[in-house]
Amino acid sequence: RNSEELSALFASDNIAASTMAGGAAVAWSDFRLQGDGYTRFYVRDQQLGPRQAGRLVQRLLEIETYRMMALLALPVAREVGAEVSQAENALMRLTEQMADSDKLQNEHVLLEQLTSLASGVERLAASSSYRFSAARAYYLLVQRRITELREQRLQGHAPIQEFMERRLAPAMRTCESVNERMTQLSDRISRAANLLRTRVDVALEQQNRDLLESMDHRAKLQLRLQETVEGLSVVVLSYYLVGLIGYCLKALKASGVALNPELLTGVSVPVVCAVIWFGLNKVRRILLREHGH
Repeated sequence: RNSEELSALFASDNIAASTMAGGAAVAWSDFRLQGDGYTRFYVRDQQLGPRQAGRLVQRLLEIETYRMMALLALPVAREVGAEVSQAENALMRLTEQMADSDKLQNEHVLLEQLTSLASGVERLAASSSYRFSAARAYYLLVQRRITELREQRLQGHAPIQEFMERRLAPAMRTCESVNERMTQLSDRISRAANLLRTRVDVALEQQNRDLLESMDHRAKLQLRLQETVEGLSVVVLSYYLVGLIGYCLKALKASGVALNPELLTGVSVPVVCAVIWFGLNKVRRILLREHGH
């Protein structure tokens, strides 16, 4: 057919055509929906047998069907690509804030934001992975069916394989690019979250270490204070007990007993202090033993 007849059959002048099945047939198509909602193929039988003709027509229909099924992923890729761009910008801002953050409270907030961002990216991956996987499978089927046509170039027209490389392959590369960006983004978020989580853990460990050191310091101060109080207690108790002994000695002297109250009172001071000190230490050991120390 001449170009005028082909233009009347198809809605576009961009028509793919080639000799197929070792020269047994020639096929034309623009792979566009016509006004009646169908895609048209024009096949000229040159040396086709009935079964060979059936297989050829089936392969052409499968190429168009699988091409349309593969292209269903393109709108999804465009939508997901826009959301991935937003998530990439959000991750960039968060990583910049991570570099400037030096407070544990801020890092907790950043970690929550990273977790939320990771959740959003995983939601995108879950909602689009099936469509992208299906597109890859359909694209492989298109390429396989084109190979089975055994095309030879027809002068003045691009073969179907070349036509698909110009029309379908860029769409599939777009889908693959978006899917790869999404995977890389998920990995980057995971690395950033792990880094921030490590920083938070280190900061918490430092806080715990500082807290333990502070508690140990307070315990030592309390021990020193306790020892000081015990020493004062020995002095106070000894003072009162020696005073009582002095009163008793003076009473004995007044009753006629020959003794020196001042001398005996002075001699009793170290004895009383020693007895009280040993007594308090024994009580403390008993209390510590009862509490498991």
